[in-house]
Amino acid sequence: MINKVTLIGRLGKDPEKKTLPNGASFVRFTLATNESYKDKDGEWKDQTEWHNIIMWRDMAERAEKQLKKGGLVFIEGKITYQRYEDKDGKQVTYTEIAASTYRTLEKTENAQYNANSAPSPNETYMPNTENKSIKTENADNENDDLPF
Repeated sequence: MINKVTLIGRLGKDPEKKTLPNGASFVRFTLATNESYKDKDGEWKDQTEWHNIIMWRDMAERAEKQLKKGGLVFIEGKITYQRYEDKDGKQVTYTEIAASTYRTLEKTENAQYNANSAPSPNETYMPNTENKSIKTENADNENDDLPF
């Protein structure tokens, strides 16, 4: 069985960092994805969907520093459902995307001066099995057999 989500969108707000009593940190933010379509009258319409994103531990630390409101980002993760009881005693359920990787798609103003300010377009950040972050390079393979 598979539970995988891939999103490309813009941050609706800066990531908000919080730390649990056990020391684990996380960030939450909203992500907007847009879709354009023609309605029955042939008019172009835009539809925006908002997604709740959560990132944990080392990824959360980097995201807090690198991601900003309005920034374009690629996110992979899984759908989770959170439940809580509101102040009136009603059960509330909301959908959240627990990110497993992200890639910033924005170039920073001073990227040429500070190579550590944000990943290059060919870098992706993913946690390894020890919950430490690794940086991987997506090298262009000159020997691939793709026709384009």
